[in-house]
Amino acid sequence: MSLGYAEKLSFIEDVGQVGMTEFFDSAHVLQDKVFAWLTVSCNVVKMVFLNDPDIKIEQLAKLIEKSRHLVVFTGAGISTSCGIPDFRGPKGIWTLQREGKPLPEASLPFHRAMPSMTHMALVGLEKAGVLKFVISQNVDGLHLRSGIPREKLAELHGNSFMETCSSCGAEYLRDFEVETIGLKETSRRCSDEKCGAKLRDTVLDWEHSKLVHFPLIIIGRIITLFPAPSLNLLDALPPKEMDLADKHCRMGDVVLCLGTSLQITPACNLPLKSLRGGGKIVIVNLQKTPKDKKASLVIHGFVDKVIAGVMELLNMQIPPYIRIDLFQIILTQSLSCDKKFVNWTIRIASVHGLGAPLPFIKSVEVSFSNNQNYKEATLDAQPFLLKRRTVQTETFEIFLNLKFSDGCGCLNTQIQIPFNLEDPDPTNGFILDRNATFENMREAAIQDLSCGQNAVVERKTTSVPKSEVTVHAIVTNVKTFDYQLSNGDVKPRKEALNGLIMTRKQRSKGRKRKSRP
Repeated sequence: MSLGYAEKLSFIEDVGQVGMTEFFDSAHVLQDKVFAWLTVSCNVVKMVFLNDPDIKIEQLAKLIEKSRHLVVFTGAGISTSCGIPDFRGPKGIWTLQREGKPLPEASLPFHRAMPSMTHMALVGLEKAGVLKFVISQNVDGLHLRSGIPREKLAELHGNSFMETCSSCGAEYLRDFEVETIGLKETSRRCSDEKCGAKLRDTVLDWEHSKLVHFPLIIIGRIITLFPAPSLNLLDALPPKEMDLADKHCRMGDVVLCLGTSLQITPACNLPLKSLRGGGKIVIVNLQKTPKDKKASLVIHGFVDKVIAGVMELLNMQIPPYIRIDLFQIILTQSLSCDKKFVNWTIRIASVHGLGAPLPFIKSVEVSFSNNQNYKEATLDAQPFLLKRRTVQTETFEIFLNLKFSDGCGCLNTQIQIPFNLEDPDPTNGFILDRNATFENMREAAIQDLSCGQNAVVERKTTSVPKSEVTVHAIVTNVKTFDYQLSNGDVKPRKEALNGLIMTRKQRSKGRKRKSRP
């Protein structure tokens, strides 16, 4: 299956060091701290830490807990557990290109990649008021999809699922991968009636140098291992994103770098800005980086494993990931020329426009309540469109069985559409509060630990032409997280001290974390 943007990138000669050796800190160095119960006074117990300065996960947890302005700087390494390869690792994209090997096969379509444990842990930290800002070099869109607010995120190299208006600056997050990279014009326009300008993709293609009439960029080759001191590449990145990233790095008392080799300039120099104000840099990566000497703490290990240990020590839950997708059903009617019949059309389409792909639906089976009069139909190619003719006096139900594509957590869902010939009543239209509706759907999905929950979030009708459009929301993925991972024992080792072991449940009784202002 496609690796998406990786297959569109131009071949780049100078990408710095690739095929870098991976290092793993030993288990006792990584292992988070053993807890002990100490009796302080009658019937009062206190949880204390055993003193061991070499325990890196605990050191990181303490830094995060004490931080007042935590900034996280992420690279490709936080998405490898999502099935998205990195660039410079032993099986990275650039490494394989240099070796003349084909790119690795992706286990899922790029547009169905789900956030990792680390992505969702960051969401938990943000909701608790601990994490103030995220700076990402990734273009996979997983930070936005996980739930990090847009205003607290800088995507320095773009987003494969984002289009932006070159005129008014509006952003459009898609459920499909935008077809171009390199800030090119796409096939869609701004939906603002007062604007209507052509949209552009937001992903840098670093090899091609061109001037774009866009408030973002002059693109040049921005990837070098050690750029010349006089080389100013700040114009090569979106100023709005860079300005926010620069601001928060200067404010940060802890800048946590996750899964990045810190070789891409100018982005790799952003964490260093925190040092001027007395901030600390922490690097969690499998390979060594050029900035290791500047860091207060360097951890070599799987990012998911490290962050899971930190969340355990902070007594914080990692929120589940619930994906909700949208689609629209359009039912139109018109009288035949002799006015004896009604010609009608039903279409299942993307909410991003009739010409936009609908990537999470593989096929649609259509059946009818009066199946003696109408044959069932299977729509297995987009556009999902069915045309029929009926007499004016007939009413019936249309049943849609939507079959989902690979990567969705459920196989199908069924939608029932009533068909009648009454003139549509414009007052029957509505637009629900999507945030409230989505929250109810998430709660139901978490309770059921399954997907498939759906709801109508919008309905609009028109008389000319006679049509009804309904927008449906459906839960297509549910992913929960525990502290046990397949790539290593993430759960803290529980060792006995004086015959007592502290469990997570006991720990949760011992302290509660309050959200920071």
